[in-house]
Amino acid sequence: MRFKCVTAFGTNYCLEVRGSTIQAHKSFHDEAERRKWQNPEGILAEIGLTPGQTFIDVGCGDGFFAIPAAKLVGKRGKVYGLDINEEAIQRLKEKADKEGLENLILKVGAAEDLVLCRGCADYVFFGIDLHDFRDPPKVLINAKKMLKPGARLIDLDWKKEPMELGPPIGIRFSQEEAVTRIEEAGFRVHSVKQEGRYHYLIAARV
Repeated sequence: MRFKCVTAFGTNYCLEVRGSTIQAHKSFHDEAERRKWQNPEGILAEIGLTPGQTFIDVGCGDGFFAIPAAKLVGKRGKVYGLDINEEAIQRLKEKADKEGLENLILKVGAAEDLVLCRGCADYVFFGIDLHDFRDPPKVLINAKKMLKPGARLIDLDWKKEPMELGPPIGIRFSQEEAVTRIEEAGFRVHSVKQEGRYHYLIAARV
C-alpha cells in the first residue's frame, strides 16, 4: 500500500495509491487554520441543529464539527462520532474530556461497515468527506438506517473546481454527482446551496 501526503491550508491529505486509483484520507487538521475558511458553529446553526437532538458525524476526525455539535445539543442531546482513524478518535475524546462534554459516543471503524444506531438520529452529517469513502453508496445506505423518519442528511463538501484549498479535484464529487448519489440511496434532496467560496451544502430527508 503506497501513500502520498500533502498539506493544504491546515488540512493534511494522505493519498492512498491503489493501482491506477487514488483515495484521499484526511488525517488531521490545524483547527485554527481551518477556522479561517470554515465556521462549524455557523454551519450547525444554519442546518437547524437544536438542543436535545441527536447528531451523527460520519468521518468526524478529531471533532471539528462534533465538539461544537455536542455543545449545541447539550446534556439532553447526543453526538455520535465515527471515524476509521483511531488516533483522531483519541484526540476527540481528549478534547471532549477537557471541555467536560459527556454526551459524545465515539466509535472507531469504517462507515461502510457500521450502523451506530437504528432510527435514532435527527441529523447524519458528512463534513467534507463523502468523496473520501471506499463505497459511498453503502455509507449513504447506512446513514439512512440511522435516521429517524423525516430526519435529515447533510452533505457539506468541496466544490469540484480549481482552487487553492482541498483535496485533488479528481476525487471530488460535483454537487450534481453528490445529489444523484444521495437520491439513489433513497433520500429526497430538498436544498442545495453554496456554502462560502469553497463548498456546497446539500440537505436531504429520508
